[in-house]
Amino acid sequence: MSDGTVLHVKGRVLVGPEEVRDELWVIDGRITYDRPATARDVRTVTGWTLPGLVDAHCHVGLDRHGAIPAQAAEKQALTDRDAGALLLRDAGSPSDTRWVDDRADLPKIIRAGRHIARTRRYIRNYAWEVEPADLPAYVAQEARRGDGWVKLVGDWIDRDLGDLSACWPRGAVEAAIAEAHRLGARVTAHCFAEDSLRDLVEAGIDCVEHATGLTDDLIPLFAARGVAIVPTLVNIATFPDLAAGGAAKFPRWSAHLRRLHARRYDTVRGAYDAGLPVFVGTDAGGTLPHGLVAAEVAELVTAGIPPLPALSAATWAAREWLGRPALAEGAPADLVVYERDPRADVRVLGAPSRVVLNGRVVG
Repeated sequence: MSDGTVLHVKGRVLVGPEEVRDELWVIDGRITYDRPATARDVRTVTGWTLPGLVDAHCHVGLDRHGAIPAQAAEKQALTDRDAGALLLRDAGSPSDTRWVDDRADLPKIIRAGRHIARTRRYIRNYAWEVEPADLPAYVAQEARRGDGWVKLVGDWIDRDLGDLSACWPRGAVEAAIAEAHRLGARVTAHCFAEDSLRDLVEAGIDCVEHATGLTDDLIPLFAARGVAIVPTLVNIATFPDLAAGGAAKFPRWSAHLRRLHARRYDTVRGAYDAGLPVFVGTDAGGTLPHGLVAAEVAELVTAGIPPLPALSAATWAAREWLGRPALAEGAPADLVVYERDPRADVRVLGAPSRVVLNGRVVG
């Protein structure tokens, strides 16, 4: 810890899915497994220790109406932190949250810039709304603004059709994804329905958010291309209410949402069984509250993913996917301590006993 205090974390340190140690030390905010020869002051924390949890789909600085003030965004970030989510992939926000990077007491954020949507085909005040010819240019803009990710809106309700439909022609997504990759950024897309998925995957997309439209014929394509999914099941749980609210005006859309919701667990389990990388994300920040990472891990288990892989989807595997260290020698000391073994019951994640961020006990 940077104030001269040495933090001693002991008990069971879950370095990886198969690697467990008895202790680690934190010196100047960094992890070491070498016992320090001398220490002026030692603080000891005991329990089951995991890397800081990852919420790979959330939105800091966003609510149901659009961008929010920094003070409100700070509360969102603190809520995630106190839930143990210390690494956030912000999957689209109109707010500039770079100020968070200067706060050692707030989670680390990997940004995807602002959503890019088709004109009048997404939530008002959220996205850049453009036509297909302009998509590559906006992707290039957000690739330069983000932290290695760009976020497309792959489908949304078409009010003339009265149902979900793909937003972009094949040529536009091919050009856009190629431009993002040229600039070193990965691309993800919001996709609820089925008909946008093949074009996006064959165009080279890296990840799909929600992915409720995955079908048995599409899953092998995702697996062959190594495309990850972030199911956001705590968000998909809202589909019945959404469907009920829109049933009178858009009955086809409403019925479609109900079908997607009904098979959500089968979809996720089928993806996992086929070897797709599956990661934890909550979609917090639009209409959902922050701090739901533990609930999402539990939802993956309910879907049929075994507890250890579900846990890894929010810790070791997620950090590797995002290019950030876990509990490695010399890594920033971002970790969460629990009183019981989260591998035995993932619901333990909902009650951290200590949260350590940048080597400081913050919760």
